[in-house]
Amino acid sequence: MANIKSAIKRVEVAERNRLRNKSYKSAVKTLMKNYLTAVNTYAANPSPELMQEVQSRMASAYSKIDKAVKRGVLHRNNGARKKSRLARALKRSSPAKSTTAS
Repeated sequence: MANIKSAIKRVEVAERNRLRNKSYKSAVKTLMKNYLTAVNTYAANPSPELMQEVQSRMASAYSKIDKAVKRGVLHRNNGARKKSRLARALKRSSPAKSTTAS
């Protein structure tokens, strides 16, 4: 452990920030996983109720990603990439069902 006062404070601040960052990253991963599960369920059995569920989960995942970027937990390109992957997952599942229904 450091002996200098400023070094002790930096250790404390770094640990506090690490825990906060870990919390945001974990929440982002969980929300993305929930969203992708909902997309897969919707792809297997498309219905308006499931689409609403997908949209609400997408909104919550986007919101958490944007907050993490705003607070400096994620780089903005990383956040943009995550959001792009979420949108792409929905786009891949939707047209496959809509083209067969036509």
